[in-house]
This record gives sequence, structure tokens and C-alpha cells, in this order.
Amino acid sequence: MNMNSYEEMKERVRLEDGDKFPAKSFTELVLKPAYDNAKEKLLDPMMEVNYAHLIMLYEQKLLGKEDAKKIGRALEELDLDRFRKGDYTGEYEDLFFEVEDALLKSAGDIAGNLHLARSRNDMGVTMYRMVMREYLLEVMKSLHKLIETFTCLAEEHKDTVMVAHTHTQQAQISTLGHYILAVCQILSRDMDRLKHAFKTVNRSSMGACAITTTGFPIDRQVMADLLGFDEMVVNSYDAIGGGDYLGETATAIMLAAIDAGKVVQDFLLWATQEFNVLRAGNPYVQVSSIMPQKRNPVSIEHLRSLLSTSIGNCQTLLTMLHNTPYGDIVDTEDDAQPYGWMACEILSKSYILFSNVMSTIEVNKEVLLQRAYNGFATITELADTLVRETGVPFRKAHSVASKLAEEYVAKGKSIQDMDEEHVKSVFEQVTGSKWEIDYAKIKESIDPKHFVNIRNIKGGCGPEAMEDMLKEAYKTNDSHKEWISKKQELIINAHNDLRNRIHSLLDK
Repeated sequence: MNMNSYEEMKERVRLEDGDKFPAKSFTELVLKPAYDNAKEKLLDPMMEVNYAHLIMLYEQKLLGKEDAKKIGRALEELDLDRFRKGDYTGEYEDLFFEVEDALLKSAGDIAGNLHLARSRNDMGVTMYRMVMREYLLEVMKSLHKLIETFTCLAEEHKDTVMVAHTHTQQAQISTLGHYILAVCQILSRDMDRLKHAFKTVNRSSMGACAITTTGFPIDRQVMADLLGFDEMVVNSYDAIGGGDYLGETATAIMLAAIDAGKVVQDFLLWATQEFNVLRAGNPYVQVSSIMPQKRNPVSIEHLRSLLSTSIGNCQTLLTMLHNTPYGDIVDTEDDAQPYGWMACEILSKSYILFSNVMSTIEVNKEVLLQRAYNGFATITELADTLVRETGVPFRKAHSVASKLAEEYVAKGKSIQDMDEEHVKSVFEQVTGSKWEIDYAKIKESIDPKHFVNIRNIKGGCGPEAMEDMLKEAYKTNDSHKEWISKKQELIINAHNDLRNRIHSLLDK
């Protein structure tokens, strides 16, 4: 490329994209989407921060009463709907400067003191945290509903005998309730991880200013309390530079979506005609445009894909955090935040849909029980019974059971077709011991209901163990609900306290 063509290119770009900030391409890719997100998600938190900072400055005597009242009235008179409906024009770099300009026009130069001892750095991180904590609370409320639904379903099916699988193969007998309570436990751990993410998120950055706090005697704790935070990010550098609250949220959301997806995958398989175990309610299935016999469980299918979408958004967010410097950086700001919001919103709505679908399912108990009787999933108990009744070592007993299973499978028969003479013959051949056992105990050992009923060790599928786990599941989920309510109350009470203090200031 010669010099003339390079200069021509520069001129062409100048004419097409502009010669002052913001360039057209930068506006379309970065500033306009950021502005649109800000007016929808960040305007209310920005106003909360403005009000809280005004009260703190006044109480710390950094603003006089009349000046504080003048700024307070200007804040109250802002037409927020105008900002919400506005379009990005490039007149202001972002929503913050547009709001500040409106305050300056309303209250005069004194409104500029509202930005005393603060920066867009600590404001921005604080606002992002305020938005994210609301998303997390919504996710946890939806998850609580799903766990509640699953716990009720587990109680309903605590006696529904089924074959449990390992490595996708029939393994042992359990109950559908036992499986569903296992789901409740992993979902409850997801709740614990989301709680911890909330704890990390719900910490105030206000007072950190740009990086190093300020020489003005502000009170950071007052700001944290007025904005409903549990605590502060104490180190001011960390307050504006540590994006790990985003990373922790993304990993908690991602793992929660992975865990839910595992269960969705099982249920989608069980809903096939070949498995014939689950049938979703009519509001959650679609018919084919050409095949009239079909009931497509599209609600469960969409859950699988949407949970993967939530995972993908989290991975995008984590990738954006990767290899960024430790400090105030745009990588953790306007470009990254929406991926966290989308991941939370999709997961929350997926939990609600999942809960509703599971509230309508019909379970084919007869098919589950028939498969339990027709397979060989009770044969572990046959081996255990041989150990208990004859004293042979377990490995020998296991060899007896294995040989019996191999022979009956080869003949196309089930475990229920066993006869005493054959079992006796295999036992004596494998162990070298004489057969001296009541065959009724052998027949009992291969009965699926017996298999379940004797497994009352803590955590097992037996009725006593299930009752204990059900009680604990209800108790744990009640504690989750109480925790969520307390966090919501903290934020609501802080907002009400802030409004009361604003009204008190303006009424003086």
C-alpha cells in the first residue's frame, strides 16, 4: 500500500466513522448496547446510590442542609421515564453523565458536589452488585420451588419400585422416591453454592472512589447499610479491581445448570415410548404436524437446550475474565455483565418450567415394577443372603450369583425363573460346600420389594431411611426459604430506611 492510498483510507474512515468521540462503529458496538442495558438495569440502582451518597455526605457534614435539600429535590424531580425511553445520541458518553447533567441543570453547580468522594469506578461496581444480587435471589426463589416440588414427588413415590442404573446398565433395585431425593440433595447443594455467591456479591464497593478512597471523612459503613449490603469490600483496590464476584456467580450458576441438566436428560429418556415411564401433562407437550400418534415432550427438550444456553453464557463470562489485569477494567463491566444476567434469568425460568412440568407428570408404576421383577437387579441380595445363611466368603457367593445370572440370561429367562435344584447345583459346584439353606430365603432375596425394604441404613431406599431423609429434605428447604426471605427483607428495609431519611431531609 503506498502513502497516497493509506491517506485516502484514513480520510474515508474519518468521513464514514467520524473524527471525534464517539466514533460511529464504537457507538454501535459498545456505547449504544451499554446505554440500553444501563437504562433498563442500572438506572434504579444508580438512583439508590445517589440518594444514599447524598444522605451520607449530609450526615458527615460534607454538604450543608440547604445544599443537600436542593440536590435531594433535584433527584426527586428527575423524569426517570424519559431516561428509560431515551435513545443513545452520543451527546453524553453514558447514562451517568446524562443523569448528572440533568441534575446540574435542575440544581445548579452545587449538584456537582454529589460526586464528592466517589467515582464511576466504585459506583459502577456497586450498581453491578446490586443488580446481580437481585438476579441471584430470583434464581434461588425458583430453585426453592423446584426442590419443594421434587420433595413432594419423592414422598409420593417413596414406594414406587424401580431399577437403578450405573454406567447406563441395570444395577440394583431402588425407588423413584429415592432417586428424586438424591436430586433434591444435589439441588440443595446448588442452593448452598448460590448462597455463597450471593454473600460474595452482596458487599459494597462504595467509598473506594477511583482506587484509594479519599481525603474526605466519609463513612463507608453508612453507604453499605443504606444500600442493603451485608458488608463492605474493605480494601479499596480490591473493591474496584476484584471481579471474582462475577466469576463465583458464573461458576455457581453453571454448575447448577449442569446438575439440573443431568436430571432433565434422564426424564427425557424416561418419557420415550421405549422406556414408557413418564408422561408429561398436556400443557407441556406438542403434537406432530404429520404424525398424529406423537406427544412430543418439547418442554423437557427445551429445558435441556436452555440450561446449556445458561452454561454457555457463564462460560462466555468466565472467558472474558480470563487474563484480565487486576484493577478497574472494562472487561468486567458493560460487556460482561449481561452474560451473567442472561445466565441467571434463563436458569430461574428453567427452574419454574421444570417445577411445573414435574407437577403434572404421570408415572407408570406397573412398568417400573415389572422391569424390577424381570431383570437381575436383585441378584446382589442373593449373594448377600448366601453369605449370611451359609457363611461362604462374599467373593464365592458373588461367583455363584454371577454364574446363575449368566446362565439364565443365556436362556432368555429372568431371575424369577430360578429353581432350587439349579441354584443348589451351582452353589455346590462353585463353593465346594454342601447346600443347607431354606430356599424360601433365596426366593425372598430376589424379590424387589424385599430388596428395598431391608435397606434402611442411613441414606438407603428402605422405608425408614426414606422417612428420615424426607423430614430432613423438608427441613432443609424451609431453611433455604427463610434465608432468602431474610436477604430480601434486608434489601427492602434498607430501601425504606433510605427513603425515610430522604423525606426527613427534604421536610426539614
